Amino acid sequence: MYNEKIIVSSKPEIKLLLVDDREDNLFSIESILQRDGYTMRKANSGRAALKALLKEQDFTLILMDVQMPELNGFETATMIYEREKLRHIPIIFITAHDRGDENIFKGYQMGGVDYIYKPVNPELLRAKVAVFVELYKKTHQLMAQEQRLKAVNQNLQKEIQERTLSEQKVNLLNQQLMENIMQLKATNEELDRFAYVASHDLQEPLRKIMIFGDRLASKYDELLGGDGKEYLERMRKASERMQLLINNILDFSKFSAASQSFEQTNLNRLVEEVLSDLEIEIERKKAKITVGNLPSLSVIPGQFRQLIQNLLSNSLKFCKADTTPEIKLYADSVKGENLPAFPGQVPTGDYCRIYVEDNGIGFDEEYAEKIFVIFQRLHSNHLFEGTGIGLSICKKIVEKHSGSIFATSTPDKGSVFTIVLPCDQRLINGATRTNGVPSHSPLMIKDTN
Repeated sequence: MYNEKIIVSSKPEIKLLLVDDREDNLFSIESILQRDGYTMRKANSGRAALKALLKEQDFTLILMDVQMPELNGFETATMIYEREKLRHIPIIFITAHDRGDENIFKGYQMGGVDYIYKPVNPELLRAKVAVFVELYKKTHQLMAQEQRLKAVNQNLQKEIQERTLSEQKVNLLNQQLMENIMQLKATNEELDRFAYVASHDLQEPLRKIMIFGDRLASKYDELLGGDGKEYLERMRKASERMQLLINNILDFSKFSAASQSFEQTNLNRLVEEVLSDLEIEIERKKAKITVGNLPSLSVIPGQFRQLIQNLLSNSLKFCKADTTPEIKLYADSVKGENLPAFPGQVPTGDYCRIYVEDNGIGFDEEYAEKIFVIFQRLHSNHLFEGTGIGLSICKKIVEKHSGSIFATSTPDKGSVFTIVLPCDQRLINGATRTNGVPSHSPLMIKDTN
């Protein structure tokens, strides 16, 4: 697209073209007008005027004598106005003829805008020139304003086009994102179903391995030598670890597939049930567990019980050999705006924070996110048994409750696991969940400790 660029000065130069065949007349007019600060060019004939106009077209006004040899004023005016670029310049005729209507009409017909009669009245000349100079300035201001408006309009059109393109790109990216999310969701669901089915089907051959291993040990124990018994014991332990792994995979996958309802739950009572289940392990480790006053929240009771049990079991497992395990479970409340969130996510409303604090072996905080990844372990099976799924299940349960979980720790000084959940869970669940599945992303909280 071609755009003609016109630059209009804010303070235009006022240029007059004086045309007369007599030098004394040119000098007289120049003397009268020079105190007004005009720039003046002089031409002593019609042809000289035309020549001057070939070089410069930005004259404010032309003062031209009518009676000149060769080309008179009227003829010169006709030739001037034949050029498109010169038609905007007004011409005042200066004449010694009488004030007959015929000459006046002819002057106007040739394009003149006014008449001045000789002998020239200085004040009248200055006044008439001033009128056209002022008109020129106003016209120039309007032209400058027009150019500014055109520039603004062009910028607005360009901005609108850019915004339209940006919106189209954003819409396209959002559409692609939604498609990717749907595909990812379908893939995850398919993987969870596969994991569930595969883990379920693996139990039968594993069960047979364990049964026949037990029969082999009981029936042929006397025939087996020392190596045979050791190999059989290793097979038994490997089968038990595999069974634990399969059960944990089943637990992990069922939390995605299951659609369970939320219930208002007394968390203190729920924790009491968990401690009752862990009673033997607590007594074996001689652990001291302190439980503060916990709130009632709308949760999926079975899943939340699994969450608390996994975290307490984790603290019991990773205790120090020479120190009595001390585990504290307590809660507080916080406003959403006071929670540190990732960019683009600003939580609002009231939130509950539940802490599970221990004095165990701890870990380096550079692994604080890694511990929630499935099958990720910081310690070998020789030191601590496990499958690397327990904390992944915890993360999945918390996200299903529209919350977040993170850990802080210092090696050899213990760890703190923090669960952040919205207090108005029932309202969120009723408004944004379909069949127990949240329709928005889980709250993402950064640890700032």
